[in-house]
Formats: sequence, C-alpha cells, structure tokens
Amino acid sequence: MTASGAASASAGFSTIDHVLMTRALRLAARGRYTTRPNPMVGCVLAHGEQVVGEGWHIRAGGPHAEVHALRAAGGAARGATAYVTLEPCAHTGRTGPCANALVEAGVARVVAAMRDPFPQVDGAGFDRLRAAGIAVESGLLQAQARELNVGFLSRVERGRPWVRVKLAASLDGRTALASGESKWISGAASRGDVQHWRACAGAIVTGSGTVLADDPALTVRFEDGTDCVPPLRVVLDAGLATIGRGRVREGDAPTLYVHAPDAGRPRDLDAEMMSAPVHNGRLDLHEVLKLLAARQVNEVLVESGATLAGAFLAAGLVDELVLYLAPVLLGAQARPLFDGLDITTMAQKLQLQAIDTRQVGNDLRLRLRPAAP
Repeated sequence: MTASGAASASAGFSTIDHVLMTRALRLAARGRYTTRPNPMVGCVLAHGEQVVGEGWHIRAGGPHAEVHALRAAGGAARGATAYVTLEPCAHTGRTGPCANALVEAGVARVVAAMRDPFPQVDGAGFDRLRAAGIAVESGLLQAQARELNVGFLSRVERGRPWVRVKLAASLDGRTALASGESKWISGAASRGDVQHWRACAGAIVTGSGTVLADDPALTVRFEDGTDCVPPLRVVLDAGLATIGRGRVREGDAPTLYVHAPDAGRPRDLDAEMMSAPVHNGRLDLHEVLKLLAARQVNEVLVESGATLAGAFLAAGLVDELVLYLAPVLLGAQARPLFDGLDITTMAQKLQLQAIDTRQVGNDLRLRLRPAAP
C-alpha cells in the first residue's frame, strides 16, 4: 500500500482508535524474539478510552494475543472494541480460533490493522465476526503493521523469507584486510546491537569461506538474558568442506548444512544436511530460500564475506542491508563490501534508500533497502 493509500485507510478512524492501535502494535513487538514462525500480534480491549484488557502473542504454540487480552478483561470484554494488529484467526492450529473467542466474549466491534494473507485465515476471521453481528473495520495503521511482520508476510506472499544482510565496513568501504582479518572493524556497541538482528532472524546464513576464516558461532548473546528462540544456523557449503569443524556446530542452536546434490555426505557425523541445486557452479540462492521458507523461516540474516553477500545482491535477493560504518580506514588492498557485481556504467548502479540512520557507539548504523524501480 502506498503512503497515500495507508493514510486514506486510516482516515475514517478516531484519535482514540489510532492511540489504541498504536498501543496494540507496541504490545505485538514484545514477541519479536519468541513468536516465530507465527506473526507478532497485539490486542487491546477498550470501552472508549478505558482499556479493560490487553495482551500479545508471546510464543508459538501458546495463547494468541486476543486470548491473553480476553482473559485480562474478563466480563468487561462484553460490548468492548477489540484493537488487533492482524485479522483474528478462524482456524484451529495449535490453539483455537481467536475469532470464535471474540464472538463468545461478546465484543461489539473489532478494529484490525490488516487482513491476514495466510491462506487458512485470509478474510475468514472477518467473515466469522461479521456473521455474529460484530462490527469489523480494517486498515488502521496498516503500513506499520506490515512493517512489524515483514518476514512473515514475505514468506506467505512471496514464498521466501525476508533477507537482511549485515555488514561492518570502514569509511573506505572495506570489510576485511587482504589477508581476511576483520576482527574488529566495528566497535563493541555495534557488536552488541547485532544480537538484536540475530534474535529477529529465523535463520542466520553464512558461507563455508566465513566458517574457515572467522570460525563464527552465529548465536544470540544477550547479556541481560532476554528470552529468544535460537535461530537456525545455515552454512552454505557445496562440497561439505566445513561440516566437521567450527564453533557453528557448538551450543544449543540448530545447524543446517546446505550442499550440492553430488556432495559426499559423511555418515559418521550427526549433522542435518539438505541439498540444493547448483547454478553456474554455485548453490542456487533462490532455491535455498525456498527450502528455508518450507521450514517456516520468516527472516534470514546473512552474515558472510563479500562473495556470498555479493551473490545475494546480484541475484536481487537482498531486501535490507544493515551496515555498521566504522570511523576507520583499511586502504585500497582491503576487501570490498560486495564481490561479483558486474557494474560498468553509472546507469547500472544499484540505488538504495536509507530507512534508518543512527549512531551506535562510535559507529554509524545504516539500514538500507533497494529503491523502488
């Protein structure tokens, strides 16, 4: 939806509607590290300005946001307006239908930020509510709701996860010395900030070269003990050269090796492996993302060197770039941000749009997305 379309969709709602939906969106975001593969959802129940119950979806398999809010409200839910960031579900999965729960509680009105495109919902929740005589309105703060669940929506609507590439670079755009040494370009604050993006991801993807050069663990390390579901660690290793080595095999987080169909699979190692087609001598990244979508991965964080990062970018698969720009210089012999971009004219340049810029410690963090054609 365009900015003007989003504005018009919200135009018929009151100030109180906007305030309470904003509150619901903030509640939903509390489940950012724990709800996957489910979407983040928040719910606020109110009579006018008076909030009588609220909740958010905390963990996949547990009660949904509406159920938490209804339990908090008790009998006060009758006649209330329910502000929900996503259309209430109408099917039975690991939990019962939230649309039914709202009907049984006797709410009078449901305001949803957006329709749920998941095939088992996709309007059926709204239909069930309306059939029970409940007033249903949708589209309030829809752009914000879509941004909150950008990974879930990518998987459902495009059939692949949202791909976020994380890189740290010097002011002259270098990510490692010619020798491969890269620890550390960015500061401690930036390395701490990276834990947030790891915790948001359903999978952290790296290449065999990075495993050999840097021996990363690719785990989430929150110093304050923040709860999160450990992301899947994915090593793209066509020949399975790294399968028996590295910290990427250690800890509680699961690890998946994606290899070429003709790779020799070792039988004496307890490791999960999956093959993907090879195109022009490299693993087909489009197919890799399809495999991860089939595993219900919503967001992918690519943490790799210039070769794999460049391959994702050249394939048109980068949805967002998180770049930590450090106030250091590494010189012309150091390695670039991206390898393999065949750009020979200014007309071929890849245009990016900055969506967020902020200082993190002594570094500058840029969030960039490909500009619309």
